[in-house]
Amino acid sequence: MADESFDMATCLARVAQGDQAAATALVARVHPLVLRLVSAHRPQRCPADDLAQEVLIRMFSRLDRYQARDGVPFEHWLGRMTVNHCRDALRAERRVPRTVALSDASAAWLAALVRDDPPPVDDPAPAAKLVEALLAELPPPDRLVLTLLDLEGRSTSEISAQTGWSRTLVKVRAFRARRRLRAVANRWGLTGDHDA
Repeated sequence: MADESFDMATCLARVAQGDQAAATALVARVHPLVLRLVSAHRPQRCPADDLAQEVLIRMFSRLDRYQARDGVPFEHWLGRMTVNHCRDALRAERRVPRTVALSDASAAWLAALVRDDPPPVDDPAPAAKLVEALLAELPPPDRLVLTLLDLEGRSTSEISAQTGWSRTLVKVRAFRARRRLRAVANRWGLTGDHDA
């Protein structure tokens, strides 16, 4: 099934009849969405690909529960299922204590961020590790909105369509999430405490 002519209702009907080609097309269609949501909501100790695989398996096992409604695309149903599955994984992870260990280079980036100094080095890898560690400290909706808006450069309209949030809610969540992220960075930078 070509992307331009993809018909979700037809694809789902074919999957329900056991059509393997339709199942493959469905996975190809929804995998980027699932992976994006999982990446924003996943526990630190769970690889995004593994969690995405679990979500896709759950999707197929629960397709009979999906009911098409006007204005509510299949992707919204799948998005809610993905976020709920990630929340379950996060709850399980919270029972296990964790430590965030920053490399010296990442700690230097953190210090520069807290002091509003220029970055210490040209290598972006330690900065990426720092961003990942800081985002892991935020609630899943905050991680999601910052990942989509700031890291992936998506518009508020795109995020609204993906999440079902209004554009105003996207902006409010982004503002609050940035404030929380700054608070975590300041706490880590001022105390030197990177242990969760």
